Amino acid sequence: MTRPAVLTSPPASPPASPYAVLRRGRHSVLVHRRSAVTAAGLLALLAGALVSAACVGQSFVPPGEVWRVVWGGPSPYSLVVGELRVPRAVLGALVGCALGLSGSLVQTVTRNPLASPDVIGVGHGAAAATVVALSTGAVASPGALPAVSVAGGLAAAALVYAVAWRRGSARFVLTGAGIGVALSAVVQLYLADSRADQAEQVKLWLAGSLNGRGWDQAGPLGLVLLLCLPGLVWAARAVRVATLDDDTAAALGVRVHGTRLGLVVLGVVLAATATGAAGPIGFVALTAPQLARRLTRTPQLPLVCSALTGAVIVVAADLAARVLVPPLEIPVGALTALVGGPYLLWLLGRRTS
Repeated sequence: MTRPAVLTSPPASPPASPYAVLRRGRHSVLVHRRSAVTAAGLLALLAGALVSAACVGQSFVPPGEVWRVVWGGPSPYSLVVGELRVPRAVLGALVGCALGLSGSLVQTVTRNPLASPDVIGVGHGAAAATVVALSTGAVASPGALPAVSVAGGLAAAALVYAVAWRRGSARFVLTGAGIGVALSAVVQLYLADSRADQAEQVKLWLAGSLNGRGWDQAGPLGLVLLLCLPGLVWAARAVRVATLDDDTAAALGVRVHGTRLGLVVLGVVLAATATGAAGPIGFVALTAPQLARRLTRTPQLPLVCSALTGAVIVVAADLAARVLVPPLEIPVGALTALVGGPYLLWLLGRRTS
């Protein structure tokens, strides 16, 4: 009597780890594979958007001429490319990076995808401080307005933090929205009782536009990003702790409140500086981190990919704003709001359901 054959399947191989370890000497870095691939793709998209922004406009400039201007060669397009389009595109990329990073940090700490800096009143604080400075004559030089807007954004964020922080992230968002409405009323009162030239200047700033801006705004913003780089390296590790519950983090010896406060301060500084450079460009800080997380499929909001996503959004949106209705240039803030508004409604409906 023969025994029936027993079919056996080969042992299942363990699933491949989503992480790779890069070692150099005694140092090693843990890299998320999908995030690295996504970052490379976003870098390619950003490079394409920057080249397109330098080539496309009321007149088309061949990429070879753009390359020659960038490297300081003689070209009949030196003015339009070197003085207008390239500085504007670089500023847009820096603003998008700062807003993407800021949104990722604030949303991580509050654990709320609605809690972006522009929703919780940072932009409104910057706008109110700017119009108050203009109406009282406290600022005589237009070059000082970015510093005033940064101070206003920081003050608004500090007020929201002091009022609502210990009452949960939902109250944080509601308090920020309420303070933002009150600060918007200050701006409207100023616009109703100011000279036409002053009101026009404020309206242009409030629209969030890169038109007429260049190296004078990109230089200080780039310097702030460079100064924040050590803090961002710390934040890349701290965001993992910030997502833990308080008891677990305390058991691991982590100062939870200090870590979260540091992340919020870093995020608000980045958002306020970006707002001071280009005006309030809404919804980039709200959407960029969520898009980056869906692309990378990571449990935490990825900082690098959030920054690159924000840069791609702002540069592409500004290019579209320049060419959609020629010769009129739509403020990039209006275009991002046009797209970001429905996204916010979808997000609210999803959270409600």
